[in-house]
Amino acid sequence: MENPEREVSKLLQTFEEVQQELEALYAQAQVKLGEESAKIVKGQILMAKDRSWIEGMTRLIDEQGMSATSAVQTKVDELLRLFESTDNAYMRERASDVRDLGSRLLLRLQGEVREEVEGISGPVIWVANDLPPSLTVGIDATKVMAWVTETGGRTSHSSILARTLGVPAVVGAGDLGEQIRTGQTLIVDGGAGLVYTDPDPELLDEYEEKRRVLAAKDSQLARWKDEPTVTADGKRIVLQANIGHAEEAEAALRQGAEGIGLFRSEFLFMHRNDLPSEEEQFAAYKQAIETMGGKPVTIRTLDIGGDKELPYLQMPRELNPFLGYRAIRLCLDRPHLFLQQLRAIMRASNYGQVRLMLPMICAAEEIRQTHRLIEQARMELTQEGIPYDPHMKVGIMVETPAAALLMDRLGAMVDFVSIGTNDLVQYTMACDRMNESVSHLYQPYHPAVLRQIHYIIEQAHRNDITVSLCGELGSEASALPLLIGMGLDSISMSASSILAIRETAASLDSKECERLAASALQCVDQEEVLSLLKLK
Repeated sequence: MENPEREVSKLLQTFEEVQQELEALYAQAQVKLGEESAKIVKGQILMAKDRSWIEGMTRLIDEQGMSATSAVQTKVDELLRLFESTDNAYMRERASDVRDLGSRLLLRLQGEVREEVEGISGPVIWVANDLPPSLTVGIDATKVMAWVTETGGRTSHSSILARTLGVPAVVGAGDLGEQIRTGQTLIVDGGAGLVYTDPDPELLDEYEEKRRVLAAKDSQLARWKDEPTVTADGKRIVLQANIGHAEEAEAALRQGAEGIGLFRSEFLFMHRNDLPSEEEQFAAYKQAIETMGGKPVTIRTLDIGGDKELPYLQMPRELNPFLGYRAIRLCLDRPHLFLQQLRAIMRASNYGQVRLMLPMICAAEEIRQTHRLIEQARMELTQEGIPYDPHMKVGIMVETPAAALLMDRLGAMVDFVSIGTNDLVQYTMACDRMNESVSHLYQPYHPAVLRQIHYIIEQAHRNDITVSLCGELGSEASALPLLIGMGLDSISMSASSILAIRETAASLDSKECERLAASALQCVDQEEVLSLLKLK
């Protein structure tokens, strides 16, 4: 090869562009599908950042004279053979991640970009050999009515996402090439794993009736939209929505959200080349606040670091980013950046009920420093004649054991707390929640986690402040009896989960929930708790 340096540069540029594509998909998946399902894309991002993999490709270019395209194809094929030869079914199905990432890289090297699925007019049934993971997260469930794949299994990403989206799917249906054609009528029975081609009128009638019954169940769920969330014996709990963009506030209202319990402000900072201005931030916050029409909107300040990066901030590479320079630590270290966001949030507070929330708190001094910056923002806005709510509530996310164990003292320094169970679990169990090798240790029902949640609630109430929960645990119906039993005031979750959780709450007795929670707190491991909840 005449110019290996050019090929290496081309390779590295391609990896950077694909990483940006995947980060955008990851942000979309977090909001649309929740953190757990978004891990599907996160796995590919980590693979695209794997230095040893990339260095292996550059060596092929430097030492063997390969083109960037040939080097990518060689290393992708090598990894595919490794995954596909294993006896572990889960690992075999991860080959689709490698194939998908390889396809993106090769297309980019050829000057093309993967076409996503937003352009589908629908309604359609998608039939394919396989559905690439990063393509599946972009599917609009209002247009893609079902999907069928020739390959895959229950643990494949297309299967997992079908369950998340509530889309009927048959995965691993075998060779369909000669059986199914464009324009054909199909019945997809995801529950039974059956696909009917050219069904007769009687079978169509049978499945129309099944669909009618399911629609009736959905309609029954919709009746809870404007109802308060109350247990059978009158215990009240508030259900709010998590959002990442102002536009999602409207959808949250349609799902019966009683407010926004978590506005992830970092999405305003991601997938761009520079910081958003104070005006841009103010406009986004104001839009969400006005949409909610007086209902509370909790805005979490910038939570960057760990698994979320902003290249334009030139953040240092870290061996343990989840334990490093992130969230409140970064903001306090860059007060100009932080003060700009605080001003934008405070200005927006003039248009509704705003609550400002600080992430990743570990020490009282972090709260004190933030209050000093808030006071500086107040003085500036007052001098400039810009209105704001002088009584805006300030709270913290409790997502570290340090904050949890200090709640008896930290509770006196804030107006509310919100428990971030995703990080609280990983820090308590000392396991990276993105690392599949230790994923078995990520145990949200572990008594060590539950005892911290109980202590946080208990101490917060002693300080006369409310406690919310905004992690994935909050959207699990099986966890609701424990959370109600421990005295939680509110839960924030994906908007799509609200009505089902509200219906579940109406069937519970708060006194029985208290007894159940007390028993769970005495368990020794997650297995005991799951047995107690009849989940095992």
